[in-house]
Amino acid sequence: MNKEKKIVPISSVGTDKGQSMYTNKSISESQKKSNLQATENLKNFEQGVLETITMEELYDTVYPLKAAVVDKLIYNGTYLFVGAPKIGKSFLMAQLGYHVSMGLPLWNYQVSQGSVLYLALEDDYSRIQKRLSRMFGMESTPNFHFATKSKALNEGLEEQLTHFINEHPDTKLIMIDTLQKVREINGERYNYSNDYDIVMKLKQFSEKHNICMLIVHHTRKLQSEDCFDMISGTNGLLGAADGAFILQKTKRIDNKGILDIVGRDQQDQKIYLEFDREKCLWKFIKMETELCKEPLDPIVKMVGEMVIKNKSDWIGTASELAALLPKEISPNALTRRLNVNAERLLEEFNIYYETNRNRTGRQIKLTLIKK
Repeated sequence: MNKEKKIVPISSVGTDKGQSMYTNKSISESQKKSNLQATENLKNFEQGVLETITMEELYDTVYPLKAAVVDKLIYNGTYLFVGAPKIGKSFLMAQLGYHVSMGLPLWNYQVSQGSVLYLALEDDYSRIQKRLSRMFGMESTPNFHFATKSKALNEGLEEQLTHFINEHPDTKLIMIDTLQKVREINGERYNYSNDYDIVMKLKQFSEKHNICMLIVHHTRKLQSEDCFDMISGTNGLLGAADGAFILQKTKRIDNKGILDIVGRDQQDQKIYLEFDREKCLWKFIKMETELCKEPLDPIVKMVGEMVIKNKSDWIGTASELAALLPKEISPNALTRRLNVNAERLLEEFNIYYETNRNRTGRQIKLTLIKK
């Protein structure tokens, strides 16, 4: 990076009724620029150049918001989905895939619509057909794709998935059921290093293609106070993943289930579910606690409230914006606070923040999203 302030385009801005708030064109162009930057950084790294960034440059950069596949639940990245055998994981995977491919809200969560690939590697097409018809009736979608066979990770799986994404560029979600079916086979497959490497390879793939990858895995028989310690294998699996879901039942014959969720960039959640045995669907009951959030920066709150009060977009310099606020703040400090809190502005006030440099200097644009 050079010494001039960098502005990385925001590549995703959340969902509204299952759809993006912005045009596909603007998101696509932003994503291409982000991908180009990542490619250039990787090329420099391979040539032996250590890419660094200063604290000053960090604060002067607006980073892309992480794209949500299911709002506040699943984002682009790689997640483990873990549960005991025959507990209902495959039904929940099918339910998730159907909702994303149809663009339908899942429980109380908004969905970003796109193509879905489900590698149901422990099933056959006949069983999948019966399962889906029981769950969703005869309503279908061409955006939900299935495969019952694939290559292992070290035998060409990445090439197979790349081909699918090239054929379906709107892909949002790939589900692999199960991890064991695509593992690299060698004599040290259960050590920490190997567990970490296999998830990291899938994570790098999901980051490269800006998708979400969900990997189904099993729990171990040994019980633990921390449910995430029950993931079969070493801690390397969870250590490399962006997050994990643990599906449990108090009793196997019970219809009640608990879905524990942990992630790098999201709050821990505990969702109570009930399995409808007639339709084979998981139904939402409640969340144990509301999501806790960090206190909002008071300056950012002032900016958000000002735009909301005026009910219109705002464009101008940082100096002009600072002059409108009731609390004194330097233009440079104001810009940095907005850079850091771009995501909170969108979440709390539905305001899309961007900044760019023109002939007259750096301008700030605050776009009020109409619901």
